[in-house]
Amino acid sequence: MYKIHLKDYWKYVLLLLLVSFPVFLFLGALPIRLWDESRLAINACEMLRNGKYLVPTFDGAPDMWNTKPPLMIWFQVLSMKIFGVNEWALRFPSALAALFTCAVLMLFSVRYVKNFWLGFIWVLVLVTSSGYIDLHAVRTGDYDALLTLFLTLGSFSFFVFVENSKPKYLYLFFISMALAVLTKSAAALMILPGLFIYTIIQKKLLFLLKNKHLYTGLSLFLVCVGAYYYLREIHNPGYIKAVLANEFGGRFFHSIEGHNKSFWFYFSSLFGNKFIVWVFFVPAGIFFGSRNKDVKIKKLTFFSSIMALTYLLFISSAQTKLPWYAVPLYPYLALFAGISIFHIFRLLKENQKLKYKAVPYIFLTVIFITPYTLIIGKLYQQKQLTWKKEDNGINYYLRDILQGKKQRNNFTILYTDIFMHGKFYLDPLLESGKNILLKDTVNHLETGEVVLFSQNGVKQFLEEKYKLKTLEEFHITGLYEITGEKK
Repeated sequence: MYKIHLKDYWKYVLLLLLVSFPVFLFLGALPIRLWDESRLAINACEMLRNGKYLVPTFDGAPDMWNTKPPLMIWFQVLSMKIFGVNEWALRFPSALAALFTCAVLMLFSVRYVKNFWLGFIWVLVLVTSSGYIDLHAVRTGDYDALLTLFLTLGSFSFFVFVENSKPKYLYLFFISMALAVLTKSAAALMILPGLFIYTIIQKKLLFLLKNKHLYTGLSLFLVCVGAYYYLREIHNPGYIKAVLANEFGGRFFHSIEGHNKSFWFYFSSLFGNKFIVWVFFVPAGIFFGSRNKDVKIKKLTFFSSIMALTYLLFISSAQTKLPWYAVPLYPYLALFAGISIFHIFRLLKENQKLKYKAVPYIFLTVIFITPYTLIIGKLYQQKQLTWKKEDNGINYYLRDILQGKKQRNNFTILYTDIFMHGKFYLDPLLESGKNILLKDTVNHLETGEVVLFSQNGVKQFLEEKYKLKTLEEFHITGLYEITGEKK
């Protein structure tokens, strides 16, 4: 059995520090992002205020647009109770899920493979993967980092159960799957084809079907998940119908909200910028892993290959495709890249001709220093984001008012699209007594009216139709006073 000695603690402390920077650095810097994060933010804020934890609401009504169970929202509410209502608190559950995912990978490597350094490399590849340390993944208050944690824990628990037949791992699998479904509904079930195929190949299907713990665990899963859907339907009639339309079949068979991409969308994304640093290590990792002298690494490579391939084919076959649907793939991809790096590391460690024992560790430093620097640089660039200022410029301004950095009252927000992401800032300002109007049209503005905008089209229209006095201007966001109409 692999034991952790006191002298080994420094390695875990070092890894914790290396992981913490990509996961937590500048976490609250960006204002709330449009669509999913902003929807969850409003759900969480309203739940925090009204104390109704079963049915998430939006504008005080049951939210039937976002039909996913509220496990993530519950975590965000808890985080806000501890840290206050702010961006950092909203995103903390995602970041914490990433930290726990790294802990799962490390624990699995130490307990199953009996090797710290494979886990160390595996984790570092994951946290230097651009598609994982990204918006709508680890870095924002969305579902996907939490979903990835439970799917990773569940899949590797099932793998260990197939290996040693210990019931506790089967129960851990079902608990993980229940939590995954309560996080993101049907998306949690996409790993099941891979697990089924692996069970057949390992000739364990009959053993599994005869195992009484399968049915006890399945019953536990159904009770946990079914109880929420049943109670939600009682308090929110029509909910299950909306779930079936939106989550079970709707997104797979039809393109939702115009997100129709080619079958090769995820392949090109991974080979593009999402996994570009490590993608060429993946084939080598599969090759070395499948021929590894360590039988456990060989089996782990085979299992992860099936899981990654089936999951990738599943999401690629769906009609609705979005970059963050691939987030649960990254732990498997990181393993492949990690195995190829670990192969070289182990050869260096076992080479008796090397004069200096530090050479393997120098090799790791050289391999990771550039990807790690790039991922930190990416976070700094996101902190300074100027792109999408049309969508988010107003939120920067409203956040400054909330934080007391600006003193401004009695103005009109002009925003011609959905302002869902701005509600996170506007609602508390209105509750505090600020006189702020929201208009989705630039017509019929009064002389003396002060307007805040961030869209180029709005700016051009204002400049063409009205005489303006510039009060403030930064990037493309501006605060103007209407002094009259142009003839």
